[in-house]
Amino acid sequence: MIAMERIDNYPTRLDHATPPIPRIEPTVWGTEAHGPLAAAELNSFAEQGYLMRSEALGDDWLPPLRQELDRLAVDLDVADPRIIREPDGSVRSVFEPHLLSDLVAQVVELDTVLPVARQLLCSDVYIHQARINFMPGFTGTGFYWHSDFETWHAEDGMPAIRAVSCSIALTDNFSYNGSLMVMPGSHQTFYPCVGATPDNNYGTSLVRQEVGVPDQTVLTKAADRYGISQFTGPAGTALWFDANLLHGSGSNITPFPRANVFLVFNSVQNPLSEPFAATTPRPEFLACRQVRALGRVASS
Repeated sequence: MIAMERIDNYPTRLDHATPPIPRIEPTVWGTEAHGPLAAAELNSFAEQGYLMRSEALGDDWLPPLRQELDRLAVDLDVADPRIIREPDGSVRSVFEPHLLSDLVAQVVELDTVLPVARQLLCSDVYIHQARINFMPGFTGTGFYWHSDFETWHAEDGMPAIRAVSCSIALTDNFSYNGSLMVMPGSHQTFYPCVGATPDNNYGTSLVRQEVGVPDQTVLTKAADRYGISQFTGPAGTALWFDANLLHGSGSNITPFPRANVFLVFNSVQNPLSEPFAATTPRPEFLACRQVRALGRVASS
């Protein structure tokens, strides 16, 4: 049998600069009938590439979850690869918290979370990646500008832009404590990046990403075109954003810490293949290859 050649609609990690690529897939796959979001919210997400929803977590959830974060950071073995540390040794991220904590697993399937993911992607979904991000006061470092899909495509083999992220604030997000910044509308364009993927790139990129990011000229043009917005709001607020939206955050030099639960939902119709621009796939805790629909089967 002759193997079919795999089509790469979003080539990246190239040896030369190439023009941006217009997005092929829709941003919103479902309609108002498919979930809790109203038509105006769906239209806003389609246009801007992100949506903020208040009270995704009620006040009764927040203290237990903060305690759970502290427990995970302390209880996990120091050599556990799911713990990502800053150069000074402090915890930056804990991956697979939904498998390590029953409480976080419950958050994934809340009525304010899972139905939204299903509606935006109009399919059953599974967790492609989950993590808790910590940004302590004074020492928390940021995340450079990037599109998540660029990494998930290049290093994980995600074929299409049919994934969505949900970042739920566990602490208040101010404009000055390293809150997430986004370029509204940038999700409609894929920006190929220059530079081959080093072996085991995730070992350093999860602390400081240097491969798979647009250069400063590209980012300047994108910022001039789209502008920059910030995610601010009280603890419990959720930011939903498209997999291809350009985003990043600055460091936190204030006394006010920041933490969030970060959930990536991928459509069960968009399973991972072999990486498009890396020699080997990243570990399972970064890119789940077991496609198991969450909760009940969504109606068509």
